[in-house]
Amino acid sequence: MSRHTKIVATLGPSSTDAHVLERMVHAGIDVVRMNFSHGKAEDHVARANTIRDASARAGRPVGILADLQGPKIRVGKFEAGKVMLTRDEAFILDAKCEMGNGLRVGLDYKDLPKDVKHGDILLLDDGRLKLVVERVVGHEIHTRVRVGGELSNNKGINRQGGGLTAPALTAKDMDDIKTAARIGVDFVAVSFPKTAADMYMARQLLRAAGSEALLIAKIERTEAVTNLEEILDASDGIMVARGDLAVEVGDAAVPALQKKMIRAARDRNKLTITATQMMESMILSPVPTRAEVSDVANAVLDGTDAVMLSAETASGQYPIEVVEAMSRVCLEAEKSAEVSLDREVLNRVFTRIDQSIAMAAIWTAYHLKVKAIALLTQTGSTALWMSRLNCGVPIYAITPEINARNQMTLYREVYPLLISQTHYDRDLLLWEAEQILLDQGVVDYGDLIVLTIGEPIGSPGGTNTLKIVRVGEHPHPGAEE
Repeated sequence: MSRHTKIVATLGPSSTDAHVLERMVHAGIDVVRMNFSHGKAEDHVARANTIRDASARAGRPVGILADLQGPKIRVGKFEAGKVMLTRDEAFILDAKCEMGNGLRVGLDYKDLPKDVKHGDILLLDDGRLKLVVERVVGHEIHTRVRVGGELSNNKGINRQGGGLTAPALTAKDMDDIKTAARIGVDFVAVSFPKTAADMYMARQLLRAAGSEALLIAKIERTEAVTNLEEILDASDGIMVARGDLAVEVGDAAVPALQKKMIRAARDRNKLTITATQMMESMILSPVPTRAEVSDVANAVLDGTDAVMLSAETASGQYPIEVVEAMSRVCLEAEKSAEVSLDREVLNRVFTRIDQSIAMAAIWTAYHLKVKAIALLTQTGSTALWMSRLNCGVPIYAITPEINARNQMTLYREVYPLLISQTHYDRDLLLWEAEQILLDQGVVDYGDLIVLTIGEPIGSPGGTNTLKIVRVGEHPHPGAEE
């Protein structure tokens, strides 16, 4: 049985070895996340080549996602590498401090003193430590420790409730976008966007660099939740980045927000990735906890396109086992996913011919109980529309475009296949599509399938034909001549 939900795995020390990465591809990863917070341009180029080699050897398409660092607001470094903060003691965040100690520490975001005021709560190291702002004196933020603990170099800072003014795209991000374009990544994730304007700027920079990569907005700020609809409209998809989001809005609010975001994205024909601590215990353990199994399964039932592994595959001890475990959980959850196609289709309005064909195809496939949907596509748009509705029938997207194939690795319930298009004969292309499905072993002679194609052949956005055929019923179009 083929898995519908896609798996995104983060590359890191545990998974950069070519042999390990190839085994992870065999285990089921669909997209590799390259974290641009670490490494230089030449490192990213080398890693992208390793990913593509592993994909080719495994015989499976694997997409590449470049995750920009964004304005991660952090403390500076300490003389001893770390300090212990005790409840009720004073501690200063000093924008001009070079090397920290038990009394104060520097800031990599120098404008933080302008963003906070008396009474604000600052959460450090993903919320593990809590400081209350007592006063701001020039470049110094004087705080009182409310929840203490160990604070080490470069840990992140969030303000409870959000409201920090740091721009979503830093100078480093702008350089990294050029690197991502040069590598030819399939997706670019923008960290900490607050408005649609952040995403429009990222898209402009990406296109100027010559990339057609899909743009993913990471929802991790309070402002991003407020502006969710406009951010969705400016993006190709979103990542439910539950780590920083939980720190800003409170952990109890995240599960309902996750469901809301996934539903809103699907309604707008956008992609979704659910991320952060999905199988965190498997960094050190060969098996997940029951809570983690439930978490992944619930994201699948929410309708997410993909579930993401971070430190689990980047630095964990069991990078292959965690992919296998996540795949197993997704498959089991999908068995009980509700198919409510009639209600969902009837509630949708579409005015484009290609969208109408896409909706007609999944409606027909569902009610006729066909074996598969096969669509010939240049850009993948038809596949995206079909994948927004769960019809319980696998969608095989056949394309001559390598970029389109790689981007479709993130679409739920879509299996991208490459075709070598050397002609523009519609009947011959449809026959070749049948042969690809037979060669892949996904259909047998006599199975009923739904085929879609656009005319004139090769024109993007031109899907205008739907055909219902029984596999093997028609001979090769040139056989009679």
